[in-house]
Amino acid sequence: MTDQTRSGPRAGRSPYALVGAGEFGATLVAQSRRIPELALAAVCDRDVARAKAALAAGGYDGEAIRVAGSRAEALAAIEAGRIAILEDSALLADLPLKAVVEATGDPFGAAAVADQALGFGYHVAMATKEAEVVVGPELARRAKAAGLVHTLVEGDQPSLLCQLIQRAQALGFPVVAAGKSTESDYVYDPQKRTITAWGRTEHAPDGYDALFTPADPVARIGERVNPSLPTATVPDHTEMTIVANQCGLQPDTAAMHGPVARTAELADVFGPKDDGGILSRSGVVDVFTCLRRPDELSFAGGVFVVVETPDPATGRLLASKGMPGSRSGRRLMLHNPVHLLGAEVGLSLLSALRTGRGTGGEAPRQRFDVVGRTRTALKAGHRFTLGRRHAFPDLEPLIQPAAALSGGGPLPYYLLPGAALLRDVPAGHTLTAADVSTTPDSALWRLREAQDGAGLLG
Repeated sequence: MTDQTRSGPRAGRSPYALVGAGEFGATLVAQSRRIPELALAAVCDRDVARAKAALAAGGYDGEAIRVAGSRAEALAAIEAGRIAILEDSALLADLPLKAVVEATGDPFGAAAVADQALGFGYHVAMATKEAEVVVGPELARRAKAAGLVHTLVEGDQPSLLCQLIQRAQALGFPVVAAGKSTESDYVYDPQKRTITAWGRTEHAPDGYDALFTPADPVARIGERVNPSLPTATVPDHTEMTIVANQCGLQPDTAAMHGPVARTAELADVFGPKDDGGILSRSGVVDVFTCLRRPDELSFAGGVFVVVETPDPATGRLLASKGMPGSRSGRRLMLHNPVHLLGAEVGLSLLSALRTGRGTGGEAPRQRFDVVGRTRTALKAGHRFTLGRRHAFPDLEPLIQPAAALSGGGPLPYYLLPGAALLRDVPAGHTLTAADVSTTPDSALWRLREAQDGAGLLG
């Protein structure tokens, strides 16, 4: 348990609401009843059946829940000790709640829910990274002004990585690189000569054994990539942008390097070029795809920091205690290989409730945005619809310095859902607000404009 949750008053059970009963929210429901100081008071989801199913799977029987069609019905249910199920988040107004967990995954809806919840006087724990990456600093500013907390959620990689970065920095270790593993490993089976990733299996090229255990992990690192198997995805870019904005780091390249690497190699791979690594600077965010055999532990979704050691002798000594270190002794890799989704959100809630602090960076700023660059030429009228893994198939995600919407700079990626092109654009074009129909009446757009004007850029 973090220091933030160890301290502070303990005054009975604190009621909170969950908005979004999908995969992430369902794991919070299942774990919540095991945390004595938290009380799940309401679940809000447009799909009432899904909310009921999440509660049933979490061990709540029919007598423990009530479907509420009004604020009065919700209040009556909560006062009777039951969990209110709501379709409309506006009904959360003026209920006896301390916090709201936003887990819809919808950037437009999440921004509205978070802003609304702060207006109601509730702390906000934001699991919807697609909104956080666009307006997180503005929500944090509004929360602070109201004496509330807007926080990332433990259980998802941005918060977990921020905690790891802060721990390293508190110990005096300069952070060379901070990142995560992509959600699927590259699993190499030397007997079958295959590579499996994202549920697909491909034949490994001849000589892959030499690539799996090279003398120099960087020299031929690009040859490990199978072009038909994805590596970094849009959520990876989103999460690393959030961490950059929270902790003051930056990408080394707009697309990130995203190497395929073994866990034990990270301290070498994520080092400066003049010490055999791939980086042109220090203090960067990036991702990697974990290369492993079927009998080795997965790193999928885990987080790591590569830190600079005081001197090579100390680095080698610490590496001898089981931490992956660079061959030069100049760097170590510290990591958290797991994320428990909603099961860890209680730590963020307890931190906000007990100490008035979140579980992310102390002073987030919109330093970077995820933006979209066209993969092919697109015609006017083309509409952007999110596909699998919250991605637009026609766009390549990039991490670029943030710019105000009114300045003609690149448009944040998650302001694009539902937008249509106003003009033809060529391949390789980074989209701007002038290129697409926009939704200036949405909470997400309004919050971003307010953030642009609040001095939170850069």
